[in-house]
Amino acid sequence: MPKYGIIEPTDVMEAHRIDEQALAAYLPDHIDGFGPNLIVRQFPIGQSNPTYQLISGGQKYVLRKKPPGKLLPSAHAVDREFKIISALKNSGVPVPPVLHFCQETDVIGTEFFIMDMVEGRVFHDPGLPGMSKEERRTYFDDYIRILAQLHSIDIQAVGLENFGRGDNYLERQVARWSNQYEASKTEHIPAMEKVIDWLPNNLPKDDSVSIVHGDYRPGNTITNLTEPKIAAVLDWELSTLGHPLADLGYCCAAYYGKISSVGDFSLLDHRALGIPTEEEFIEKYCKYAKRAQIDDVHYYIIFSLFRSAAIIQGVYKRGLDGNASSEQALMFGEMAKARAISAWRLVKKNY
Repeated sequence: MPKYGIIEPTDVMEAHRIDEQALAAYLPDHIDGFGPNLIVRQFPIGQSNPTYQLISGGQKYVLRKKPPGKLLPSAHAVDREFKIISALKNSGVPVPPVLHFCQETDVIGTEFFIMDMVEGRVFHDPGLPGMSKEERRTYFDDYIRILAQLHSIDIQAVGLENFGRGDNYLERQVARWSNQYEASKTEHIPAMEKVIDWLPNNLPKDDSVSIVHGDYRPGNTITNLTEPKIAAVLDWELSTLGHPLADLGYCCAAYYGKISSVGDFSLLDHRALGIPTEEEFIEKYCKYAKRAQIDDVHYYIIFSLFRSAAIIQGVYKRGLDGNASSEQALMFGEMAKARAISAWRLVKKNY
């Protein structure tokens, strides 16, 4: 068994307890082969939608649900997550097999969906501890290839033509996350205010449309137990139809400051570890996506730093309110501020 990347479920947090008897009575009628003697545990990951391990009849499943409490409009859309994971089956993008979506709120209090559990490793430390240089090189090649594959999928062929508007994605996202940030603001962050003013006035001319993941990072992938290849991509809650380079910008934002609660990708010796530099990452993406070049790449990185700052601020606010899905949420206040500062530094450096 590998030493690193194994995420063990724990007892369910008090704030996220669910009616296990009601769930045990409901699932056998909706999932073939679902057995008796249900055991429910919670994964200590997933800052947004609580994620549980279910064990029944010798099989392991995963349940994703909305968090309790008052929620921001359009957030925590587990129905959309279920829809896109279902659509991506056999698309070349590895996803967990989904089994059932429940829109009834009288079973466990919120909507939820069930997936088969994919065994593997989840690396929240972007340095991929425990891997060799060659294994990291193999992992990141697969990681970039899958991102480009996602962006190449024929939207209509997989039935997702109504999954989002697609056009004017960046303009709409800037407005959306500016509003979400204002709704969850707990203090004045001058850099964030400046970025919010700058972004809508400097939109790129490129208006490409594809499926976008919205939170593509190593911590949202399951790595095979025996090789450094991706077995499944997770956490599709923020996915939509939008600009593919927003996903790329999000990946590249990691080169400009700490983006996870564990480790700091920007401080790593990338070449020594077998991790692509920012330039190599972009070049490899262009190769797999069959793009000659990317104009105005820094805009997408600035946008991604801004967007993630707004998301993290929401997690922090829910932590203060007591309904975030992880106790780590309270650590995120300073992370939101740091990302906003990094975004404004990039504006000043490149524009």
